[in-house]
Amino acid sequence: MTVTDKTMAADEVVSRLSSGMTIGIGGWGSRRKPMALVRALLRSRITDLTVVSYGGPDVGLLAAAGRIRRLVAAFATLDSIPLEPHFRAARQRGDLELTEVDEAMFMWGLHAAANRLPFLPVRAGIGSDVMRVNPGLRTVRSPYEDGEEFVAMPALRMDAALVHLNRADRFGNGQYLGPDPYFDDLFCEAADTAYVSCERLVETAELTARAAPQTLLVRRHAVTGVVEAPNGAHFTSCAPDYPRDEAFQKAYATAAADPAAWAAFTARFLPADGSEKSYRSAVRTWHEEQK
Repeated sequence: MTVTDKTMAADEVVSRLSSGMTIGIGGWGSRRKPMALVRALLRSRITDLTVVSYGGPDVGLLAAAGRIRRLVAAFATLDSIPLEPHFRAARQRGDLELTEVDEAMFMWGLHAAANRLPFLPVRAGIGSDVMRVNPGLRTVRSPYEDGEEFVAMPALRMDAALVHLNRADRFGNGQYLGPDPYFDDLFCEAADTAYVSCERLVETAELTARAAPQTLLVRRHAVTGVVEAPNGAHFTSCAPDYPRDEAFQKAYATAAADPAAWAAFTARFLPADGSEKSYRSAVRTWHEEQK
């Protein structure tokens, strides 16, 4: 059997996406987000997106750039900063539609999509305002003697998923080495196409040479492309490779509060004609200036 080499560049990933798509973004809050892929997406003209995410700065950056038409999320946070500032501003301006669901409902929506089911029953949401703010949600009743009522959580099917992992091979097998998988496997399986960025590409045998087989979170059958992107989760964390860049995250959040400061921030770190290499260089220079 021939195994396909799926390596590609971040810009090639973005070239396969288009406006109007539903894009899933893995990670959790400000943890192991595929930021290099998000930055590549920002350099494109793709817009009118439906974004499915346990939201963090991925949501914030895309919202600030006006790329999100609809967001499906359980939250949007920077972890050490409770509410993502660009998400807050976009909601206050009414710039995007929001489908806000419970974290467990979100998870079961991913499970339903990954298993090609139209919905899955879940207890989460019953008796809460989730049902009020999502009038389109329906309930189902158990056909068995208990007769219990559940939320019928619809499948969160996506056109494409973007995730970031610690290691991957060129065939699409992806490995996490930190404390939590963050449902990245479900994102990949719930999408028509899935793109994995990683800190380092390694040979397949190296994936399990010093780590348990259970760390192989993403299997090649669910992956369309693999991108080697060192520091590709910055400024979010990617344990154990590096922690969150709290100083830079604070600068990001501070700039978000003022239009002029944000314009200067984007001009320096996220120019339309920039690259991932120029981003890393600008961040290094910024850190030198803070000493």
